[in-house]
Amino acid sequence: MLILTTPNIEGHKILEYYGLVTGESLLGANVYKDLFSGVRDVVGGRTSAYEEQLKSARDLAISSMTEKAEKDDANAIIGIRIKYNNLGGTMGNTIMVTVTGTAVKYE
Repeated sequence: MLILTTPNIEGHKILEYYGLVTGESLLGANVYKDLFSGVRDVVGGRTSAYEEQLKSARDLAISSMTEKAEKDDANAIIGIRIKYNNLGGTMGNTIMVTVTGTAVKYE
């Protein structure tokens, strides 16, 4: 599955537009503790535990979006956008990762 932030696929013709596909994932409140306990990871030049958890949440959201596009027989998702939102309030310090794009078939 080709996944692009651009609205077209350079050098290829889009044959069909299937519409909007989305994926979401939640990252729990304990990541803030992990962030502060993992500061030494950043200073030492390694990727922090917090960054790894964000990457994992983003990958899960993209995977969810991709599964939906594949059900439509799409072979690409164009114009994707990734958003991170702190839900706060009743959800504690939960971060929601949302990915959206347009499922298409190209040749």
